[in-house]
Amino acid sequence: METVLIVVHLLIVLALCGTVLLQRSEGGGLGMGASPSAFLTGRGQANLLTRTTAILGAAFFVTSLALAVVASRGRASVSPLDAAAPPPPATSGAPATPAAPGNTGTNVLDQLKQLQGGQK
Repeated sequence: METVLIVVHLLIVLALCGTVLLQRSEGGGLGMGASPSAFLTGRGQANLLTRTTAILGAAFFVTSLALAVVASRGRASVSPLDAAAPPPPATSGAPATPAAPGNTGTNVLDQLKQLQGGQK
């Protein structure tokens, strides 16, 4: 499913790039070689390219959101704060004792004390 969405997304991106480059800019752009007797007149070509750009832009937005949703389904939500929090105290009824400076602590202050060799 994700691979199909990526391929569709890339095709939309390529079409959107081409459509934007074909539009007439103040300097002429890549679309400056059209003659008045071409398939579309200047005004009709501008309307078609504008509509195509808008449709491709909306499709790009939708496929981007769909890819984000598909990518987030496979991941479990993990908070960085949960990984840094110390474990809860034991519920055996005994009072919690602070960790000794020589022990490996779970927080930053204990780790700094260990690196300093327990000096204050």
